[in-house]
Amino acid sequence: MRKQLVSAPVGLVLAITSGVCFYLAFPPIGIGMLSPVGVLLLTIAIYRASLKRSFGLALLTGFVYFLPLISWMAIPGIDAWALLTLLCACWLALMGMGIALVTRLPGWPIWVPCLWVSQEALRGRVPWGGFAWGDLAFAQAGTLLGKYATLIGRPGVTFVVALAGTSLLAAAIATHRRQRTGGIVWATVFVVVLILGWQIPIGLGTNSPRSVVIAAVQGGTPQLGLSVMDVRHQVLENHVSQTLLLANKVRGGEIEQPAFVLWPENSTDINPFLDQSVATDITRAAVAINAPILVGAVVDVPGNPMGVWNMGVVWNPVTGPSAQYIKNHPVPFGEYVPMRKELSALLGRFEQIQRDFLAGDKPGLLEIGGVLVGDVICFEVSDDEVMKALVAGGAEVITVQTNNATFAGSAQPEQQLQIERLRAIETGRTVVVAATTGVSAFITADGVVQTAMQQGEVGSLVVPVALAEGRTIAGHLGAVPELFLAGLGILALGAGVILSIRQRSRRRRERRLGM
Repeated sequence: MRKQLVSAPVGLVLAITSGVCFYLAFPPIGIGMLSPVGVLLLTIAIYRASLKRSFGLALLTGFVYFLPLISWMAIPGIDAWALLTLLCACWLALMGMGIALVTRLPGWPIWVPCLWVSQEALRGRVPWGGFAWGDLAFAQAGTLLGKYATLIGRPGVTFVVALAGTSLLAAAIATHRRQRTGGIVWATVFVVVLILGWQIPIGLGTNSPRSVVIAAVQGGTPQLGLSVMDVRHQVLENHVSQTLLLANKVRGGEIEQPAFVLWPENSTDINPFLDQSVATDITRAAVAINAPILVGAVVDVPGNPMGVWNMGVVWNPVTGPSAQYIKNHPVPFGEYVPMRKELSALLGRFEQIQRDFLAGDKPGLLEIGGVLVGDVICFEVSDDEVMKALVAGGAEVITVQTNNATFAGSAQPEQQLQIERLRAIETGRTVVVAATTGVSAFITADGVVQTAMQQGEVGSLVVPVALAEGRTIAGHLGAVPELFLAGLGILALGAGVILSIRQRSRRRRERRLGM
Protein backbone atom coordinates (compact mmCIF):
# COMPACT_ATOMS: atom_id res chain seq x y z
CA MET A 1 0.00 0.00 0.00
CA ARG A 2 1.51 3.34 -1.06
CA LYS A 3 1.79 5.92 1.70
CA GLN A 4 1.30 9.69 1.68
CA LEU A 5 2.39 11.68 -1.33
CA VAL A 6 4.52 14.32 0.41
CA SER A 7 6.78 14.72 3.44
CA ALA A 8 5.60 16.34 6.66
CA PRO A 9 7.21 19.77 5.96
CA VAL A 10 5.76 19.88 2.45
CA GLY A 11 2.39 18.81 3.81
CA LEU A 12 2.52 21.72 6.25
CA VAL A 13 3.13 24.20 3.43
CA LEU A 14 0.37 22.65 1.32
CA ALA A 15 -2.14 22.80 4.20
CA ILE A 16 -1.41 26.48 4.74
CA THR A 17 -1.60 27.25 1.02
CA SER A 18 -4.87 25.34 0.80
CA GLY A 19 -6.40 27.51 3.49
CA VAL A 20 -5.20 30.64 1.69
CA CYS A 21 -6.85 29.45 -1.54
CA PHE A 22 -10.16 28.83 0.23
CA TYR A 23 -10.07 32.29 1.80
CA LEU A 24 -9.18 34.04 -1.47
CA ALA A 25 -12.13 32.34 -3.20
CA PHE A 26 -14.48 34.58 -1.19
CA PRO A 27 -14.81 38.37 -1.03
CA PRO A 28 -13.02 40.66 -0.59
CA ILE A 29 -10.80 38.93 -3.20
CA GLY A 30 -13.40 36.58 -4.66
CA ILE A 31 -11.55 34.27 -7.07
CA GLY A 32 -14.04 31.42 -6.87
CA MET A 33 -12.06 28.92 -8.94
CA LEU A 34 -9.37 28.84 -6.26
CA SER A 35 -11.69 26.58 -4.25
CA PRO A 36 -10.92 23.45 -6.35
CA VAL A 37 -7.23 24.31 -6.03
CA GLY A 38 -7.64 24.41 -2.26
CA VAL A 39 -9.28 20.97 -2.29
CA LEU A 40 -6.48 19.59 -4.45
CA LEU A 41 -3.72 20.94 -2.17
CA LEU A 42 -5.35 19.76 1.05
CA THR A 43 -5.92 16.30 -0.44
CA ILE A 44 -2.25 16.05 -1.44
CA ALA A 45 -1.19 17.05 2.08
CA ILE A 46 -3.28 14.37 3.84
CA TYR A 47 -3.47 11.66 1.17
CA ARG A 48 -3.27 8.30 3.02
CA ALA A 49 -1.68 10.06 6.00
CA SER A 50 -2.01 8.98 9.61
CA LEU A 51 -5.11 10.12 11.45
CA LYS A 52 -3.02 12.32 13.75
CA ARG A 53 -1.24 14.03 10.88
CA SER A 54 -4.38 14.48 8.80
CA PHE A 55 -6.27 15.97 11.75
CA GLY A 56 -3.50 18.46 12.46
CA LEU A 57 -2.98 19.54 8.86
CA ALA A 58 -6.70 19.92 8.13
CA LEU A 59 -7.12 21.84 11.41
CA LEU A 60 -4.36 24.20 10.25
CA THR A 61 -6.12 24.62 6.90
CA GLY A 62 -9.33 25.43 8.76
CA PHE A 63 -7.67 28.13 10.84
CA VAL A 64 -6.00 29.74 7.81
CA TYR A 65 -9.33 29.52 5.96
CA PHE A 66 -11.83 30.76 8.52
CA LEU A 67 -9.81 33.14 10.69
CA PRO A 68 -9.60 35.85 7.99
CA LEU A 69 -12.88 34.83 6.29
CA ILE A 70 -14.99 35.68 9.34
CA SER A 71 -12.69 38.37 10.75
CA TRP A 72 -15.77 40.61 10.93
CA MET A 73 -16.85 38.48 13.91
CA ALA A 74 -14.20 40.35 15.91
CA ILE A 75 -16.64 43.29 16.02
CA PRO A 76 -19.03 41.55 18.43
CA GLY A 77 -16.06 40.05 20.26
CA ILE A 78 -12.60 38.55 19.81
CA ASP A 79 -13.69 35.53 21.82
CA ALA A 80 -16.68 34.95 19.50
CA TRP A 81 -14.37 35.20 16.47
CA ALA A 82 -11.86 32.78 17.97
CA LEU A 83 -14.43 30.23 19.14
CA LEU A 84 -16.35 30.22 15.86
CA THR A 85 -13.11 29.83 13.91
CA LEU A 86 -12.10 26.93 16.17
CA LEU A 87 -15.49 25.26 15.66
CA CYS A 88 -15.27 25.52 11.86
CA ALA A 89 -11.64 24.40 11.83
CA CYS A 90 -12.52 21.36 13.95
CA TRP A 91 -15.13 20.27 11.40
CA LEU A 92 -12.47 20.47 8.69
CA ALA A 93 -10.05 18.54 10.89
CA LEU A 94 -12.53 15.72 11.37
CA MET A 95 -13.13 15.68 7.63
CA GLY A 96 -9.36 15.56 7.12
CA MET A 97 -9.17 12.32 9.08
CA GLY A 98 -11.91 10.94 6.86
CA ILE A 99 -10.05 12.00 3.71
CA ALA A 100 -6.91 10.22 4.93
CA LEU A 101 -8.98 7.04 5.25
CA VAL A 102 -10.98 7.17 2.02
CA THR A 103 -7.94 8.00 -0.14
CA ARG A 104 -6.89 4.41 0.54
CA LEU A 105 -9.97 3.19 -1.36
CA PRO A 106 -10.52 2.75 -5.10
CA GLY A 107 -12.55 5.66 -6.45
CA TRP A 108 -11.26 8.05 -3.78
CA PRO A 109 -11.65 11.13 -6.06
CA ILE A 110 -15.42 10.58 -5.70
CA TRP A 111 -15.43 9.82 -1.96
CA VAL A 112 -13.44 12.90 -0.96
CA PRO A 113 -16.03 15.32 -2.46
CA CYS A 114 -18.75 13.31 -0.73
CA LEU A 115 -16.98 13.92 2.57
CA TRP A 116 -16.95 17.66 1.82
CA VAL A 117 -20.72 17.48 1.45
CA SER A 118 -21.01 15.51 4.71
CA GLN A 119 -18.82 18.00 6.56
CA GLU A 120 -20.82 20.99 5.35
CA ALA A 121 -24.10 19.25 6.15
CA LEU A 122 -22.97 18.79 9.75
CA ARG A 123 -21.27 22.17 10.15
CA GLY A 124 -24.41 23.86 8.82
CA ARG A 125 -26.57 22.22 11.50
CA VAL A 126 -24.48 21.33 14.57
CA PRO A 127 -24.42 22.78 17.16
CA TRP A 128 -27.35 25.16 17.69
CA GLY A 129 -28.43 25.26 14.06
CA GLY A 130 -24.88 25.37 12.71
CA PHE A 131 -22.86 27.89 10.71
CA ALA A 132 -22.87 27.37 6.94
CA TRP A 133 -20.81 30.47 6.13
CA GLY A 134 -17.80 29.50 4.05
CA ASP A 135 -19.35 26.51 2.27
CA LEU A 136 -17.42 25.85 -0.95
CA ALA A 137 -20.57 26.47 -3.01
CA PHE A 138 -21.02 30.00 -1.69
CA ALA A 139 -17.93 31.21 -3.55
CA GLN A 140 -19.14 29.91 -6.93
CA ALA A 141 -22.03 32.17 -8.01
CA GLY A 142 -19.80 33.91 -10.54
CA THR A 143 -18.11 30.76 -11.88
CA LEU A 144 -19.26 28.07 -14.28
CA LEU A 145 -19.40 25.61 -11.37
CA GLY A 146 -22.04 27.76 -9.68
CA LYS A 147 -24.47 26.94 -12.47
CA TYR A 148 -24.75 23.39 -11.11
CA ALA A 149 -26.93 24.90 -8.36
CA THR A 150 -29.90 24.91 -10.74
CA LEU A 151 -29.58 21.11 -11.06
CA ILE A 152 -28.32 19.77 -7.73
CA GLY A 153 -28.46 22.72 -5.37
CA ARG A 154 -25.92 24.09 -2.95
CA PRO A 155 -24.62 20.65 -1.78
CA GLY A 156 -24.19 19.57 -5.40
CA VAL A 157 -22.09 22.64 -6.16
CA THR A 158 -19.82 21.82 -3.23
CA PHE A 159 -19.49 18.28 -4.61
CA VAL A 160 -18.48 19.37 -8.13
CA VAL A 161 -16.06 21.98 -6.76
CA ALA A 162 -14.29 19.31 -4.74
CA LEU A 163 -14.54 16.82 -7.63
CA ALA A 164 -12.77 19.27 -9.93
CA GLY A 165 -9.87 19.33 -7.49
CA THR A 166 -9.69 15.60 -6.73
CA SER A 167 -10.13 14.44 -10.34
CA LEU A 168 -7.30 16.70 -11.49
CA LEU A 169 -5.11 15.38 -8.68
CA ALA A 170 -6.01 11.77 -9.50
CA ALA A 171 -5.13 12.34 -13.16
CA ALA A 172 -1.74 13.75 -12.14
CA ILE A 173 -1.02 10.86 -9.75
CA ALA A 174 -2.00 8.25 -12.33
CA THR A 175 0.14 9.92 -14.99
CA HIS A 176 3.11 10.10 -12.64
CA ARG A 177 2.72 6.37 -11.90
CA ARG A 178 2.38 5.59 -15.61
CA GLN A 179 -1.20 4.39 -15.15
CA ARG A 180 -2.44 5.59 -18.51
CA THR A 181 -6.05 4.43 -18.20
CA GLY A 182 -6.51 6.04 -14.80
CA GLY A 183 -4.94 9.26 -16.02
CA ILE A 184 -7.31 9.43 -19.00
CA VAL A 185 -10.39 8.60 -16.91
CA TRP A 186 -9.80 11.24 -14.26
CA ALA A 187 -8.65 13.87 -16.73
CA THR A 188 -11.88 13.24 -18.63
CA VAL A 189 -13.91 13.65 -15.45
CA PHE A 190 -12.20 16.99 -14.80
CA VAL A 191 -12.88 18.25 -18.32
CA VAL A 192 -16.49 17.03 -18.30
CA VAL A 193 -17.17 18.83 -14.99
CA LEU A 194 -16.02 22.09 -16.57
CA ILE A 195 -17.79 21.61 -19.89
CA LEU A 196 -21.11 20.68 -18.28
CA GLY A 197 -20.84 23.68 -15.97
CA TRP A 198 -20.32 25.89 -19.00
CA GLN A 199 -23.29 24.42 -20.88
CA ILE A 200 -25.90 24.08 -18.09
CA PRO A 201 -29.01 26.17 -18.86
CA ILE A 202 -30.20 28.02 -15.78
CA GLY A 203 -33.83 27.94 -14.68
CA LEU A 204 -34.98 24.68 -16.28
CA GLY A 205 -38.50 23.94 -15.05
CA THR A 206 -39.42 27.55 -14.30
CA ASN A 207 -41.16 30.19 -16.36
CA SER A 208 -41.94 33.88 -15.90
CA PRO A 209 -45.47 34.64 -17.14
CA ARG A 210 -45.59 38.13 -15.60
CA SER A 211 -43.56 40.83 -13.94
CA VAL A 212 -44.09 43.51 -11.32
CA VAL A 213 -42.18 46.57 -10.16
CA ILE A 214 -40.55 46.21 -6.73
CA ALA A 215 -38.75 48.88 -4.71
CA ALA A 216 -36.01 48.31 -2.11
CA VAL A 217 -35.05 51.05 0.34
CA GLN A 218 -31.63 51.43 1.96
CA GLY A 219 -32.07 54.16 4.55
CA GLY A 220 -28.76 53.95 6.38
CA THR A 221 -28.02 54.10 10.10
CA PRO A 222 -26.61 57.03 12.10
CA GLN A 223 -23.97 54.76 13.64
CA LEU A 224 -22.13 51.57 12.75
CA GLY A 225 -20.72 48.61 14.67
CA LEU A 226 -22.15 47.38 17.97
CA SER A 227 -23.89 50.71 18.64
CA VAL A 228 -25.68 50.66 15.29
CA MET A 229 -29.19 50.46 16.74
CA ASP A 230 -28.66 52.77 19.72
CA VAL A 231 -30.55 55.56 17.93
CA ARG A 232 -33.48 53.35 17.03
CA HIS A 233 -36.00 55.97 16.03
CA GLN A 234 -33.50 57.61 13.69
CA VAL A 235 -33.12 54.35 11.76
CA LEU A 236 -36.89 54.25 11.24
CA GLU A 237 -36.98 57.91 10.24
CA ASN A 238 -34.23 57.29 7.67
CA HIS A 239 -36.31 54.62 5.95
CA VAL A 240 -39.49 56.67 6.14
CA SER A 241 -37.66 59.65 4.60
CA GLN A 242 -36.24 57.61 1.72
CA THR A 243 -39.68 56.13 1.06
CA LEU A 244 -41.22 59.62 0.97
CA LEU A 245 -38.56 60.71 -1.53
CA LEU A 246 -39.37 57.62 -3.59
CA ALA A 247 -43.09 58.53 -3.47
CA ASN A 248 -42.33 62.01 -4.78
CA LYS A 249 -40.50 60.48 -7.76
CA VAL A 250 -43.46 58.18 -8.47
CA ARG A 251 -45.90 61.09 -8.39
CA GLY A 252 -43.61 63.07 -10.66
CA GLY A 253 -43.55 60.27 -13.21
CA GLU A 254 -39.79 59.73 -12.86
CA ILE A 255 -40.20 56.07 -11.91
CA GLU A 256 -42.93 53.43 -12.05
CA GLN A 257 -45.34 52.73 -9.22
CA PRO A 258 -44.03 49.71 -7.26
CA ALA A 259 -46.31 46.82 -6.30
CA PHE A 260 -44.63 46.85 -2.88
CA VAL A 261 -41.63 48.29 -1.07
CA LEU A 262 -39.00 46.24 0.76
CA TRP A 263 -37.43 47.65 3.91
CA PRO A 264 -34.48 45.91 5.60
CA GLU A 265 -34.21 43.94 8.80
CA ASN A 266 -34.32 46.21 11.87
CA SER A 267 -35.83 49.09 9.91
CA THR A 268 -37.76 49.52 13.16
CA ASP A 269 -36.34 48.16 16.39
CA ILE A 270 -39.26 49.78 18.21
CA ASN A 271 -42.31 47.53 18.40
CA PRO A 272 -44.84 49.02 15.94
CA PHE A 273 -47.68 47.09 17.59
CA LEU A 274 -47.08 48.84 20.91
CA ASP A 275 -45.73 52.27 19.92
CA GLN A 276 -48.40 54.30 18.12
CA SER A 277 -45.92 56.89 16.83
CA VAL A 278 -43.94 54.17 15.06
CA ALA A 279 -47.11 52.73 13.51
CA THR A 280 -48.10 56.22 12.38
CA ASP A 281 -44.72 56.81 10.72
CA ILE A 282 -44.86 53.51 8.82
CA THR A 283 -48.44 54.16 7.73
CA ARG A 284 -47.45 57.64 6.53
CA ALA A 285 -44.76 56.13 4.32
CA ALA A 286 -47.10 53.41 2.98
CA VAL A 287 -49.83 55.95 2.17
CA ALA A 288 -47.33 58.22 0.42
CA ILE A 289 -45.99 55.43 -1.81
CA ASN A 290 -49.51 53.94 -2.18
CA ALA A 291 -48.19 50.40 -1.76
CA PRO A 292 -47.62 47.84 0.99
CA ILE A 293 -44.25 47.93 2.75
CA LEU A 294 -42.53 44.78 4.00
CA VAL A 295 -41.08 46.15 7.24
CA GLY A 296 -38.27 44.57 9.26
CA ALA A 297 -39.37 44.84 12.88
CA VAL A 298 -38.34 43.68 16.34
CA VAL A 299 -41.50 42.65 18.19
CA ASP A 300 -42.10 41.56 21.79
CA VAL A 301 -43.43 38.01 22.19
CA PRO A 302 -46.87 38.22 23.83
CA GLY A 303 -46.84 36.69 27.28
CA ASN A 304 -43.05 36.23 27.31
CA PRO A 305 -41.18 39.28 28.63
CA MET A 306 -37.81 37.60 27.96
CA GLY A 307 -38.57 36.78 24.31
CA VAL A 308 -38.58 38.85 21.12
CA TRP A 309 -39.24 38.10 17.46
CA ASN A 310 -37.28 39.22 14.42
CA MET A 311 -40.10 39.76 11.96
CA GLY A 312 -41.06 40.80 8.48
CA VAL A 313 -44.41 42.60 8.69
CA VAL A 314 -46.54 43.50 5.67
CA TRP A 315 -47.85 47.03 6.28
CA ASN A 316 -50.79 48.02 4.10
CA PRO A 317 -51.44 51.75 3.47
CA VAL A 318 -55.15 51.34 4.30
CA THR A 319 -55.46 48.50 6.80
CA GLY A 320 -52.05 48.66 8.47
CA PRO A 321 -50.17 45.50 9.57
CA SER A 322 -51.27 42.18 8.10
CA ALA A 323 -49.21 39.10 7.12
CA GLN A 324 -46.10 38.41 9.19
CA TYR A 325 -43.01 36.23 9.04
CA ILE A 326 -41.02 35.34 12.16
CA LYS A 327 -37.38 34.51 11.46
CA ASN A 328 -37.03 30.72 11.51
CA HIS A 329 -33.29 30.54 12.21
CA PRO A 330 -32.07 33.06 14.81
CA VAL A 331 -28.29 33.34 15.08
CA PRO A 332 -26.81 31.77 18.23
CA PHE A 333 -24.91 34.30 20.38
CA GLY A 334 -25.94 37.06 17.98
CA GLU A 335 -29.70 36.81 18.61
CA TYR A 336 -29.95 34.36 21.47
CA VAL A 337 -27.68 32.66 24.00
CA PRO A 338 -27.81 28.84 23.94
CA MET A 339 -27.07 27.15 27.27
CA ARG A 340 -27.57 30.59 28.80
CA LYS A 341 -27.05 29.62 32.45
CA GLU A 342 -23.85 27.64 31.86
CA LEU A 343 -22.23 30.00 29.36
CA SER A 344 -23.11 33.17 31.27
CA ALA A 345 -21.24 31.74 34.25
CA LEU A 346 -18.14 31.32 32.07
CA LEU A 347 -18.45 34.50 29.99
CA GLY A 348 -20.05 37.26 32.00
CA ARG A 349 -20.77 39.52 29.03
CA PHE A 350 -23.53 37.11 27.90
CA GLU A 351 -25.52 38.40 30.87
CA GLN A 352 -25.78 41.70 28.96
CA ILE A 353 -27.96 39.92 26.35
CA GLN A 354 -31.00 39.85 28.57
CA ARG A 355 -33.60 38.70 26.01
CA ASP A 356 -33.54 35.95 23.41
CA PHE A 357 -34.93 36.02 19.88
CA LEU A 358 -37.29 33.09 19.48
CA ALA A 359 -37.65 31.12 16.27
CA GLY A 360 -40.76 31.07 14.13
CA ASP A 361 -42.08 27.79 12.75
CA LYS A 362 -43.68 28.85 9.47
CA PRO A 363 -41.89 29.71 6.19
CA GLY A 364 -41.82 33.32 5.06
CA LEU A 365 -44.55 33.04 2.43
CA LEU A 366 -46.34 36.40 2.28
CA GLU A 367 -48.94 37.75 -0.15
CA ILE A 368 -47.88 41.33 -0.90
CA GLY A 369 -49.38 43.49 -3.63
CA GLY A 370 -50.64 40.49 -5.54
CA VAL A 371 -47.26 38.73 -5.36
CA LEU A 372 -46.44 35.58 -3.37
CA VAL A 373 -43.17 36.58 -1.74
CA GLY A 374 -40.68 34.23 -0.09
CA ASP A 375 -39.01 36.23 2.68
CA VAL A 376 -35.82 35.41 4.58
CA ILE A 377 -33.99 37.49 7.15
CA CYS A 378 -30.23 38.05 7.04
CA PHE A 379 -28.01 35.02 7.87
CA GLU A 380 -30.75 32.47 7.29
CA VAL A 381 -30.26 32.91 3.54
CA SER A 382 -27.45 30.38 4.07
CA ASP A 383 -29.91 27.82 5.52
CA ASP A 384 -30.95 25.23 2.91
CA GLU A 385 -34.14 24.20 4.75
CA VAL A 386 -35.39 27.78 5.01
CA MET A 387 -34.86 28.36 1.28
CA LYS A 388 -36.38 25.03 0.21
CA ALA A 389 -39.59 25.77 2.12
CA LEU A 390 -40.11 28.98 0.15
CA VAL A 391 -39.76 27.31 -3.24
CA ALA A 392 -41.93 24.37 -2.17
CA GLY A 393 -44.58 26.89 -1.09
CA GLY A 394 -44.66 28.53 -4.53
CA ALA A 395 -42.83 31.80 -3.84
CA GLU A 396 -42.64 33.89 -7.02
CA VAL A 397 -39.76 36.07 -5.85
CA ILE A 398 -37.31 35.87 -2.94
CA THR A 399 -36.75 38.84 -0.65
CA VAL A 400 -33.88 39.16 1.83
CA GLN A 401 -34.18 41.64 4.68
CA THR A 402 -30.81 42.23 6.28
CA ASN A 403 -29.04 44.55 8.69
CA ASN A 404 -25.29 44.36 8.11
CA ALA A 405 -24.53 47.73 9.71
CA THR A 406 -22.75 45.97 12.59
CA PHE A 407 -20.27 44.65 10.01
CA ALA A 408 -20.18 47.73 7.75
CA GLY A 409 -16.82 48.26 6.10
CA SER A 410 -15.96 44.54 6.29
CA ALA A 411 -16.26 41.79 3.66
CA GLN A 412 -19.37 40.32 5.34
CA PRO A 413 -21.97 42.14 3.19
CA GLU A 414 -20.18 41.12 -0.02
CA GLN A 415 -19.87 37.53 1.19
CA GLN A 416 -23.60 37.47 1.89
CA LEU A 417 -24.27 38.88 -1.59
CA GLN A 418 -22.50 35.87 -3.10
CA ILE A 419 -24.75 33.53 -1.11
CA GLU A 420 -27.79 35.44 -2.38
CA ARG A 421 -26.54 35.14 -5.96
CA LEU A 422 -26.20 31.36 -5.62
CA ARG A 423 -29.71 31.14 -4.15
CA ALA A 424 -31.07 32.96 -7.19
CA ILE A 425 -29.53 30.33 -9.48
CA GLU A 426 -30.66 27.47 -7.25
CA THR A 427 -34.28 28.65 -6.99
CA GLY A 428 -34.64 30.13 -10.48
CA ARG A 429 -36.04 33.28 -8.90
CA THR A 430 -35.13 36.94 -8.69
CA VAL A 431 -33.69 37.76 -5.28
CA VAL A 432 -34.36 41.27 -3.95
CA VAL A 433 -32.15 42.38 -1.05
CA ALA A 434 -32.78 45.37 1.22
CA ALA A 435 -30.00 46.22 3.69
CA THR A 436 -29.80 49.07 6.18
CA THR A 437 -26.33 50.16 5.04
CA GLY A 438 -25.57 47.86 2.07
CA VAL A 439 -25.43 45.80 0.01
CA SER A 440 -29.00 46.14 -1.32
CA ALA A 441 -29.46 44.51 -4.70
CA PHE A 442 -31.70 43.04 -7.38
CA ILE A 443 -30.29 39.68 -8.50
CA THR A 444 -31.72 37.99 -11.57
CA ALA A 445 -32.47 34.26 -11.74
CA ASP A 446 -29.10 33.60 -13.41
CA GLY A 447 -27.24 35.05 -10.41
CA VAL A 448 -26.35 38.37 -12.06
CA VAL A 449 -26.52 41.53 -9.95
CA GLN A 450 -28.81 43.70 -12.03
CA THR A 451 -28.43 46.79 -9.86
CA ALA A 452 -27.16 47.47 -6.35
CA MET A 453 -26.51 50.08 -3.68
CA GLN A 454 -23.11 49.63 -2.11
CA GLN A 455 -22.10 49.99 1.51
CA GLY A 456 -22.66 53.49 2.86
CA GLU A 457 -25.09 54.61 0.16
CA VAL A 458 -28.66 55.64 0.94
CA GLY A 459 -31.64 55.75 -1.39
CA SER A 460 -33.86 53.29 -3.20
CA LEU A 461 -33.86 50.89 -6.12
CA VAL A 462 -36.92 50.37 -8.29
CA VAL A 463 -36.83 47.52 -10.82
CA PRO A 464 -39.34 45.51 -12.88
CA VAL A 465 -38.97 41.93 -11.65
CA ALA A 466 -39.84 38.72 -13.52
CA LEU A 467 -41.96 36.52 -11.26
CA ALA A 468 -41.24 32.81 -11.46
CA GLU A 469 -43.53 29.79 -11.50
CA GLY A 470 -42.48 26.16 -11.20
CA ARG A 471 -39.27 24.75 -9.78
CA THR A 472 -35.76 24.17 -11.00
CA ILE A 473 -34.51 20.59 -11.01
CA ALA A 474 -32.78 21.41 -7.73
CA GLY A 475 -36.11 22.61 -6.37
CA HIS A 476 -37.77 19.32 -7.27
CA LEU A 477 -34.93 17.25 -5.83
CA GLY A 478 -34.89 19.16 -2.54
CA ALA A 479 -32.66 17.45 0.02
CA VAL A 480 -32.01 14.36 -2.15
CA PRO A 481 -28.57 15.42 -3.51
CA GLU A 482 -27.27 16.21 -0.04
CA LEU A 483 -28.64 13.01 1.50
CA PHE A 484 -27.29 10.88 -1.34
CA LEU A 485 -23.82 12.45 -1.48
CA ALA A 486 -23.40 12.68 2.29
CA GLY A 487 -24.61 9.09 2.59
CA LEU A 488 -21.99 7.95 0.08
CA GLY A 489 -19.36 9.83 2.05
CA ILE A 490 -20.35 8.10 5.28
CA LEU A 491 -20.36 4.68 3.61
CA ALA A 492 -16.92 5.35 2.12
CA LEU A 493 -15.69 6.46 5.52
CA GLY A 494 -16.92 3.21 7.02
CA ALA A 495 -15.14 1.24 4.31
CA GLY A 496 -11.97 3.25 4.94
CA VAL A 497 -12.11 2.49 8.67
CA ILE A 498 -12.56 -1.24 8.01
CA LEU A 499 -9.67 -1.25 5.52
CA SER A 500 -7.44 0.61 8.00
CA ILE A 501 -8.24 -1.88 10.77
CA ARG A 502 -7.46 -4.83 8.49
CA GLN A 503 -4.17 -3.30 7.37
CA ARG A 504 -3.16 -2.64 10.97
CA SER A 505 -4.04 -6.23 11.94
CA ARG A 506 -2.06 -7.59 9.00
CA ARG A 507 1.00 -5.55 9.96
CA ARG A 508 0.80 -6.79 13.54
CA ARG A 509 0.62 -10.42 12.35
CA GLU A 510 3.59 -9.87 10.04
CA ARG A 511 5.64 -8.42 12.91
CA ARG A 512 4.77 -11.37 15.15
CA LEU A 513 5.84 -13.79 12.41
CA GLY A 514 9.04 -11.82 11.84
CA MET A 515 8.16 -11.06 8.26
